[in-house]
Amino acid sequence: MLDFFTSLNDHNLPYPDTLHPIVVHFVIAMVVFAFFCDVLGYFTGKARLFEVGWWNMFVATIAIFVAIIFGQFEAGLAQPYDVAKSVLNIHTLIGWSLSGIIAAITAWRYVIRSHNPQKLPIHYLAAGFILVAIVGVQVYFGDQLVWVYGLHTVPVVEAVKDGMLP
Repeated sequence: MLDFFTSLNDHNLPYPDTLHPIVVHFVIAMVVFAFFCDVLGYFTGKARLFEVGWWNMFVATIAIFVAIIFGQFEAGLAQPYDVAKSVLNIHTLIGWSLSGIIAAITAWRYVIRSHNPQKLPIHYLAAGFILVAIVGVQVYFGDQLVWVYGLHTVPVVEAVKDGMLP
């Protein structure tokens, strides 16, 4: 049984496939959906949508830290080659920054919700728009790591092990 946890598979992971993308897709969906609900609630006046937005941001705040834990662990096992390192470093920097930004926006949202759960200021929606834009940039770099540089894909893992990639 211990062999299962200490040996790495074809993806250079101790478990069947990457977990970071699975968790991070929840974060992406929750942040975007929270913003969508908040904008819709703002323009329709339906305060129930603000509640949906709040809970999505709350769960996204917790989930992003889980995504970062798996991301850091899997990045360490990826053995990125020289060309991919800069993109991985940018992706890591933005990811850690997003954890702070999401936590801060969620805290701000908690204060707003405590004072008046029926309204959202336009400044909060502007911050939500900026957050969604930053998430979009982060998605771009994450996609590059998988679809351009092939981190944790079998052919790239084999090429790195064989010394074909510096």
